[in-house]
Amino acid sequence: MIQGLLFTFREFGTAKSKRGSRIVSGNRTVPEPEKLSTRQFEAFRDFIYEISGIRMDASKITLVSNRIRRRLRAGDFADFDAYYRHLTSPKGTAELEQFLDAITTNETHFFRTPAHFEWFRTEFISEMILRERKGEGKKEIRVWSAACSTGEEVYSLAINLAENNLRLRDWKCSIIGTDISESVVREARVGTYKQKALEDVTPVQLRRYFEENGEGESWTIRQPVRDLVDFRGHNLMEGLFFNRFDCVFIRNVLIYFDRESKKVVIKHLINALAPGGYLGVGPSEGIYDMLDPLVKRSAFLYQKA
Repeated sequence: MIQGLLFTFREFGTAKSKRGSRIVSGNRTVPEPEKLSTRQFEAFRDFIYEISGIRMDASKITLVSNRIRRRLRAGDFADFDAYYRHLTSPKGTAELEQFLDAITTNETHFFRTPAHFEWFRTEFISEMILRERKGEGKKEIRVWSAACSTGEEVYSLAINLAENNLRLRDWKCSIIGTDISESVVREARVGTYKQKALEDVTPVQLRRYFEENGEGESWTIRQPVRDLVDFRGHNLMEGLFFNRFDCVFIRNVLIYFDRESKKVVIKHLINALAPGGYLGVGPSEGIYDMLDPLVKRSAFLYQKA
């Protein structure tokens, strides 16, 4: 869920499209580059890997070319080489966020993979309450949604907590959502979504936890739910600044990392879990042989001893 980096690519047309095939650079009009050369693609590929841990194979060269071309137009760069030089220079720091956003699409929606949220709403919360009653824990639940994209997963979890408000009325509950993209973190903080993202939200949930904007064109999360969450920028290749989470979700993200990068991320995730904490993962992450320190509880769920 695109540290949330969900890398899905779409065609944006080539230099021969109807949108034109030339870029105005200063007072010059130069031919728009059609596609990255192998050398250029490898340079961008290695740079993306260095800053994010994401490895893209050569089959993506055309699609990556089209995405980067958007930044050439936006930034008045003459060609791919000029853009790369700028991006990797000290002056390119401000462009880095735009570059990451250009090559990534953060696509998600509320309650994606419903079984995961049903477990959280019922079994997980019940177990946390039972632990506290047995003197094995505090009246506190801490959750981390890693690579949270635009916040749908975070708010879905917060709604699950709100639905247990009577059982958790004396508890301190908090959810942190993190993503490498500062722009999607800002969007998550706003908490406004269109109908497509809300298809799995029930009518009762929509009335209770959202405010309608205009004539049903979008909805905004209500304040009591927003009070449960916090959003921050974070690169999964780096350790989090605090730990002891009772539950960590990381789903549909690590499929885009190579094996060595996955090992680094998994180490950080396990370190962030409290004893007895749960790690919820996506179905195709390719990390199951790296989770030996955890106990498998289901196809998507692992627990720290």
